[in-house]
This record gives sequence, structure tokens and C-alpha cells, in this order.
Amino acid sequence: MLTPETILKSTFGYDTFKPLQREIIANVQARRDTLVIMPTGGGKSLTYQVPALLFDGLTVVVSPLIALMKDQVEQLRALGVSAVFLNSSLSPEEYQENMDAVKSGRAKLLYVAPETLLTPRIYSLLSSLKLDLLAIDEAHCISEWGHDFRPEYRQLVDVRRKFPSAVCMALTATATPRVREDIKTSLGFTQSNEFLASFNRENLFIEVTPKRDPVAQTLKFLENFKDQSGIIYCFSRKQVDELATTLARYKYSVRPYHAGLEDSERKRNQEAFIRDDAQIIVATIAFGMGINKPNVRFVIHFDLPKSVESYYQEIGRAGRDGLPAHCLLLYSYGDASKIRYFIDQKEEPERSASYQHLDAMTRYAEGSACRRKPLLSYFGETYSQESCGTCDNCGMEESDLTDITVPAQKFLSCVKRSGERFGAAHIVDILLGSENEKIQKYSHHQLSTYGIGKELTKSQWMHVARQLVEKGLLDQEPAYRVLSVTAKGLEMLKSREQIKGQINEAQKKERGARVKSMSSEESEYDKSLFSLLRNKRKELADAAGVPPYVIFSDKTLVQMAAYFPQDKEALLNMSGMGKVKYERYGADFLTIIKSYCRENRIEEKYKAPMRDKDDAGRRYVLVGEAYNAGQGIESLMARYGVSADTILTHLARFIQAGNPLRTAEDLMSLSKLTPDQQQKVFQAFDELGPDMLKPVYEKLNSTVNYDELKILRLCYLCEKR
Repeated sequence: MLTPETILKSTFGYDTFKPLQREIIANVQARRDTLVIMPTGGGKSLTYQVPALLFDGLTVVVSPLIALMKDQVEQLRALGVSAVFLNSSLSPEEYQENMDAVKSGRAKLLYVAPETLLTPRIYSLLSSLKLDLLAIDEAHCISEWGHDFRPEYRQLVDVRRKFPSAVCMALTATATPRVREDIKTSLGFTQSNEFLASFNRENLFIEVTPKRDPVAQTLKFLENFKDQSGIIYCFSRKQVDELATTLARYKYSVRPYHAGLEDSERKRNQEAFIRDDAQIIVATIAFGMGINKPNVRFVIHFDLPKSVESYYQEIGRAGRDGLPAHCLLLYSYGDASKIRYFIDQKEEPERSASYQHLDAMTRYAEGSACRRKPLLSYFGETYSQESCGTCDNCGMEESDLTDITVPAQKFLSCVKRSGERFGAAHIVDILLGSENEKIQKYSHHQLSTYGIGKELTKSQWMHVARQLVEKGLLDQEPAYRVLSVTAKGLEMLKSREQIKGQINEAQKKERGARVKSMSSEESEYDKSLFSLLRNKRKELADAAGVPPYVIFSDKTLVQMAAYFPQDKEALLNMSGMGKVKYERYGADFLTIIKSYCRENRIEEKYKAPMRDKDDAGRRYVLVGEAYNAGQGIESLMARYGVSADTILTHLARFIQAGNPLRTAEDLMSLSKLTPDQQQKVFQAFDELGPDMLKPVYEKLNSTVNYDELKILRLCYLCEKR
């Protein structure tokens, strides 16, 4: 009997489901309409492809992107699954051939654009068939609040009415809470079957670094990624062309991509990148939608993106295969000013919305807290860990920070004395004793703060200013960047409490591609064998006229080069090696592996089959339920082999997800603070909220350590729920 697990292994070659995939599939099997919000690389496609193979009838997948349809159909056919698409890229003969495959029942999945699905011809075709599942991909296009609204998506509710017996799925990688509600309302989802996966992509190392000499910085970065695929995003077409030319001069395999190129050239360059004929694509934001290339090892933002949402979407094109990838943003204040100039040309209300997006992006780029917190917060998710370990800021050491109390006092005082009517650049001019016209016009050369900051350079003062905004000591109005001192800033001026930060942007050490993801065995894979396997994959892909990743992903090749499988059973144990793929390609790869092992006297390494185990993304639920069932902290530590700190983090996440937690008396007993000290912590949580501990830590002048704060946050949450 077919089950989701047997299909997962025999067809797709995977041993276990990713977080939420199994629950979503079960919900669809129960014929409940389902909304899936899952980040790029999280495995959305599998949640409708597995049910499609379990249902008797047809599954229709709505996708707005021709490239993505073609890509998914190629991958399914390589797995032995009968799938077709209907769109304008087909010749009349191919179109009719695919129509016949659907009509005869040979095709299990049909991919169509929304415009195609709404035509009488397709309505007529589908009316004669049993339609079991309607999957709407890129569902954020339904919402006017989404970043890529398409009016034809709004009409898909008519399709639902015409096929009431078909279960409906809406899937997207980027949807804010407002967009999610709009999708459900538009599609008439009567039940709230919403599955929201974490937006945290743990395999991505996220870095923002000051932009000084961007071409030199890019070339230095690329030294870590020889012969690997990557995308570089630039603000303008001119910059794309110049950078692509420069990289080609340095012998990099690179192509440009932007709207100014001829359609044919743009298509050729995209195809070359997808098929690994070109390793690097330098592009404007026009590039990326519909690209499902899983082995992108890096994404560089040469210029500042316009919003956090577009930034998240663009870095999401890296590391879709789950292997480590590096995302680098080169940031300069000048980039923000350039974008602000273009925003000024817009009309309201678009102008105000664009300012808000840019303000959030600059705050993110200038921030010194964990990079994941603002990213995940944008999508309504709280990142409860203090440090992710895979971003530049979490790699910062205490020694990287210095006492900036005196510069902070000077800056805040100058903002106050100049009337809180100016931006950072003018405040810096006052502190440096500039004699420019604006200083004279407002008589700011007569202020007591005039010229008192000559010990720092202009760029150092601007860096201090950005940190003061981030720490909540200054407020910055989005449109004109006017600064004002907050209540917290006034308190700091009075109390003269110590402020730690950075004087020089360059204090942040430039770090290599430090990413974690692979197991220790896989991280030590044989690079020479991997190269041979990759060459064979390219040869087979070219012969079949498909991208190399359709044959096998990099992850499958990495495992082959790590474990050296010698027979069918061992090869089928590699991730992504299903029965059909083994029959088509297994012998070719076994021949290469065996020959390589003989020549180099290498023995096969045993790879234990994946066991069903608690997935890390849901461990907090198991911990929370066990705690409610009566297990204590020490018992849970022993059960999972983790520290008390980890158990407390799981319990906090459990309760923040809306689950009840039993009385916190035994938790309170873990605290070593006096009742008065505990009360001060609870008051700080009342004022600042329990989501982030750092503001509370700072509010309490660093007198209460993080271990205590985690214990008392849990007690606080139990009391409030």
C-alpha cells in the first residue's frame, strides 16, 4: 500500500520529511483546504507532489512562472513521475500532446499559469476529469498587500467554485500576517488550516560589512568560492555590466542579466547559469523569480536592497539544497541616500510606504544584534535565541566593543541643543566645527557643542549615530532622517550610564565563509571524487537537455564522495537517490566511485540509514508536552542530552507559540535572585516585553545575567498566559 513515507523514499529518495511536511500532507489527505507558508528551500513542492501521487485523480498546480513550471516538470520526469505543463512556451503540437496526456489520465500533475487555467478550453478539459487537488503556488500574488500582486490570481476562487470536490492548497515562501489573512479570505478558506514553518534558514551565513572598495571586496570574497555558483545583485544595469566585465577580466565564469538586454541574450545567460555553463550571474532584481537552482553557494548584494522583504527573498536563492551558503551585503550610507532620491520622485501613498521599507532595511544593515531577529520578526516570527552563531554579529566578541559613553553624550547633547530638527550629517558638522553655509545660517557655530568632536572623523561619528538609533537613544524620522532624543536617551544623559559600541566600522573583523550545516562526515568529503561525479552529472544533463541538478543535487554527490558507496543498497541510501534515478544513473556513478576507490585504496564508509527522529524544528513541542506531563528540568536534560539553558529556551518557545505551561513553582526555585531582584526583572519585562532579553539586560545595567533572565522570562510568561 502506498503511503507518504514509501513515496518519499522510493520516488524522491529521502528518508525523512522536513519539518511540517508530514503534517501538511496528512491535512491535504483529509481533504482540508490548506495554507502553507514555508521559506525557500523548506520543501513546499513535496507537500503537494506526494498527495498528487496518493490521489486517484489529477492534481493541478497553478504557477505564475514559465521557468519554474518547466523546471519542476523536468525534475518530476527525472523521478519517473508523469507531469506536464501548458503555457505559451510550447509549440501547438507540444501543447496538444500535453493536453492528450491529461485527458487520457497519463499525467498525474498538470502545471498551468493562472491565465491559462481561466480559459474555456482548459475548463472544458478539466470538467471531464476527476480533479482531486488544486495547488496554488506563489499564493502571495493573490494579495494586494503582497510584494507581487497579480489581478488574475484573484479570479482563482472561480475555479474553486467550479470544482468543489477538489481540495485546495495555497503555498508561498513570503507572506506577512496581513497577506496570509488576505489569501484565506480571497480563496474562501472556511477552516483555518494554516501551517507556518520557521523562516530561519540555518544553513545561510549572513553578513553585512561596510562598503569601502566594493570591487576589491567582491574579488576577495570570491576567492573562497572557486568554481561555485553564485548570484551578485546590483542596483543599476550599468553597474551589472561593469562588474560582469571586471569579473570576466579576472577569469571568472560570469554572465550579466538585466531588463536592458535583448530577450534572447537574457534567456541565454539565465540558461547558462542554470545548466552550470556559467558559474556567476550578475543581475538586477529582475533575476531570480522562478529560478530553482539548488546549488547557489553565495549571494552578494553589491548595493543596498530597497526592503527587508526583497532582501530575504534574494538571499533565499542561496543554499536551497540545505548545504552551507554565504550571504554578503556591502552596505554604505550613500546607497541609502541614492534609493531615497528615487523614492522622492514617487507620489503618495507609495512614497511613505517606500520610506518605511527603506528605513527598516537601513536599521537592519546598521544593526549590531543577531541578523536573524529582524528578518524573522518581519514575518511575525520571534527568534528566541540570544545568538544564532551563523551571522557576522553573533560572531562578534566582547573585545570588539569599546566604551563609547563620551561620544554618545556629545552627540545626544548636540541633537538636543540644535533643536532636534536636523539629520545626522548636520549634527556631525557641528561636532567637527565645520564652517559651511548651513552652520552659519542657523548660528550653530555659537552652540556649546560646536567643535567638541574633533577627536573622531566624520565616518566615525556617522557610525556612532547609527548605533545610538539602534540602541533606542535616538529616534530617526524615516522621510527626512531628522533626529530626536528619546526618553531613554535623556535618561542616559542624566545618569551617564556606560554605553558600549564601536568607534570604527572596520572594527568588525572581516570573516571568511564560516557556515555550519553539514555533518562532520559530509564536510570531509573527497573533493577530487566530487569533481569527477560532478563532471559525469554535467555530461548526463547535457545529453538529456536538462540542468545538472535535475540528475542529482550537490548534496547527493557530496554524500557519494563522503561514503564511497560500492553497491546498489549503499547507493540507494544516499539522500535524493530514488529507485527510478538509480535505474537511470546508478550504474554510471557506481563505476566512477569503484574505480576511484581502487586507484586510491579507499574503503567504503558505512552510512547508517536515517531513522525517524524528533526533528529539531519541533523539539520544543515535545519538551513542552513532557514538562506539562510532570517531567522536571533535570529529567528533560538527561532525556535529550542537553543543558538546562536549552530546555528553558524550548519551554519559552513552547509557551510563546500559544501553548499553556503548568505552574512555574519549580522554575522559580531555580532562580538565585532575591524576591526584590526578581520583581525588578518582572517590571522590566512589563515595560520592554519578553521577546528579547538584551533590552532587559541593558535596562537592568547588566546586573542580572542571561541565565537568570531566561528562568524569570519563563516564569513571567507562565503568569501572563
